[in-house]
Amino acid sequence: MNENACNATIKTSQVDVDVLVAGGGPAGIAAAIAAARCGATVALCQDRPMLGGNASSEIRMHIVGADCSGKRGAELTTEAREGGIIEEIRLEAAARNAQRSSSMFDLILYEKCKAEPKLRLFLNTTVIGAKTSGGIVRQAIAQRQSTEEQFVITAKVFIDCTGDGRLGVEAGAAFREGRESSDEFGESLAVQEADQRRLGSTIMFQARRHDRPMPFTPPASARRFSEQDLRLRPHAESELDRGLEYGYWWVEWGGCLDTIRDNEQIRDELLSIVMGVWDHVKNGGDHGAENWALEWFGFVPGKRESRRFTGRTTLSETDVMRSRRMPDAIAFGGWPIDVHPPEGVDAPDEPPCTQHDVPALYDIPLRCCVSGNLRNLMFAGRNISATHIAFASTRVMATCAAMGQGVGTAAAIACDRRQDPADLFDSPTSIQQIQQRLLRDDAYLIGVKNEDDHDLARLATFTASSEISPNSVRWITSGQTRSVHGDDGAPADRANPGVHRWRSNPLDSFPVSLEMSWPQPIRAANVRIIFDSGLHRVLTFSLADAYTEKMKWGVPQPELVRDYRIEVRRDHVWSVVAEIRDNYQRLRDHSLDQAAFDALRLTIDKTNGIDHARVCEIRVEQA
Repeated sequence: MNENACNATIKTSQVDVDVLVAGGGPAGIAAAIAAARCGATVALCQDRPMLGGNASSEIRMHIVGADCSGKRGAELTTEAREGGIIEEIRLEAAARNAQRSSSMFDLILYEKCKAEPKLRLFLNTTVIGAKTSGGIVRQAIAQRQSTEEQFVITAKVFIDCTGDGRLGVEAGAAFREGRESSDEFGESLAVQEADQRRLGSTIMFQARRHDRPMPFTPPASARRFSEQDLRLRPHAESELDRGLEYGYWWVEWGGCLDTIRDNEQIRDELLSIVMGVWDHVKNGGDHGAENWALEWFGFVPGKRESRRFTGRTTLSETDVMRSRRMPDAIAFGGWPIDVHPPEGVDAPDEPPCTQHDVPALYDIPLRCCVSGNLRNLMFAGRNISATHIAFASTRVMATCAAMGQGVGTAAAIACDRRQDPADLFDSPTSIQQIQQRLLRDDAYLIGVKNEDDHDLARLATFTASSEISPNSVRWITSGQTRSVHGDDGAPADRANPGVHRWRSNPLDSFPVSLEMSWPQPIRAANVRIIFDSGLHRVLTFSLADAYTEKMKWGVPQPELVRDYRIEVRRDHVWSVVAEIRDNYQRLRDHSLDQAAFDALRLTIDKTNGIDHARVCEIRVEQA
C-alpha cells in the first residue's frame, strides 16, 4: 500500500474570468465562443470528456432547429436555418466530416473552443457549488476528478447552459419543473391541471447492414414488445424514410419520474427498452432487419426536460404561436411545439409525439435568459424561462445554440459596460449594441437591420461587373443577410421582402467583381463578408442516411464563394490585401493595415458549385 495515498488532497486553484459558462452542449459552446470573440475572458466547464451534449458521440442526436429539418425552407424566399456560430460549425462539419464520424464532430467542437485565445476550456469538470450574496453570484466551485483538482472560479457574469441547471440551482436561482396548467399562462395546449410530468429521455443506437443474416440474442434484461405495442411507432425498414442505421428517437421513457434524481434508473430502463425493441425488430416478425446488427448504443440518456429557470419573463405558447415582437430579442425559433407523452413507450395508445406547427419564426427575448432573482446569472438552452409548452419548441439544439450566441454576446457587452445582465433591459443602447453585434456576427434577428455607424460600406457607392435584375448590388447594404418573406418565414410585418444579396449574371464568366468607392479616402480596420451558404436547405451532421441525402454533405455548400481576392485603391493604384482559396465558410473576416484608401474591390474567381457569385453583405469597419 502506498503510504502517501492517505494524505492525498485535491489541489485547489483560483480562476478569475469575466464570464463563466457551465455546460458544453451547443448552447454552452456558442455562448462561450461568442463571449470570447466579443472580448471577454471566458471559462467553459463541461462535465464530460467531450463537448456537444446531446449531439456528442456519447448520445449522437443530430442538431435540428427553426428550419424544421428543411420543411421550413425555400430558396431566396424562406431561409430559416440558424446563422452565426452554429452555422460555422455546420459548414465546418459538412466540409471536413464526409465520413460522418461522431468522434470527428467531437473534434470539430473541441477545435472551435481551443482556437479562441480568450477561452479556457475545462473538460471533465463539474460545477458543484456557488457562492452568492446580495442577489449576485460571486463564485462557482468546480471539480475535475480526473486530475484531482478543484477550481474556485470568480466571474462577473455566470451562464448556466447545463440543461439541468446545476450552476443556477447551486446559486439559489428560482426554477420550475413539470407542466403548467392551461389557466396559468392561458395556453390552449397545456394540461388542465399542473403536474410534475415532463418529456422523457432517449438512448440512441446505430445499426449496420451486413452481407449475411446477423442473429441477435437479447440479454435477460430486455423488455418484451409486440407489434401491437409499437403500432404507432415506425420501426420496420419499410416504414422509415431511411434504413435502420440511426435508432429510434421514440425509444423514450422516464417523463413520469424525476429526470435528474432518477437518471440512473431511467438509463437502466432505457437499455432494457432498446434491447427489447431491437429484439422485436430482429426476432418478432419480418421487419427487413435480417442482415442488420447493432453497431453502437449509448449508455448516457439523451435528456429532453428537467428544470426550467424563472427569468425576468416567461416565454409562453402565445408568444411562440403569435410570433410576438420582443424588443430585446437575441435569437429566434421555429421548431413545432413538439409534445410527447411522459410515459414514452409505456403509452402505446398515444403517438410518440404531437407536433403543433408554428406559423412563423418567433423571437426569443433576453429577458427569458436572465434570472429573476440573481442579477448576474444568465442561461441558454433547454433551461431558459419558458412554459412546458413553449419549451417544447425552444428545446431543440440549433435553437439552443442561437440562444447561446445571444446570451454570450450580451454577457460580454454587460462586462464591457460594467453592468449586470439584469440592468441591460433598462438601457436601450445596451440592447441595441447586443443586437447589432449579433447581426455583425451573422446571427439573424427578426426585423432587425444593420444600423452600425462604424460600417463604412453603408456610405459607399457600389458597382458590379454584372448583376441579375432586380437583384441589384444595392442589396449588399440592405441590412439583412437572408430572405424570410416566404411561406412560414418571418411574420409578414417584419419580413422585409427581398433577396438581400447581390448575384452576378450566370451568363458572365468568372471572374466577376464588386466595387465600392467613397468620395474621400477612408481608414478601415476590417472587411467582413457574408456569403450565401444555402440557408433554405437542411444541413446538420446526422447518422441517418436518407436524412443526409437531403443535404449537400461531405462538400462545401455550392452557393459559397470558393476563391476570391480583396483589393484596395490608394492614389489610383490597386493592391491586393487578401487572397483566399478553397473557402467553405459563410462569414469571413479580413484585417486591413488601416492606411487610407478610396475604393475597395472584391473579385470572385470561383464558387463551390453554382454558376454565379452570391454575396449577402460586405462590411467595411472603421478604424
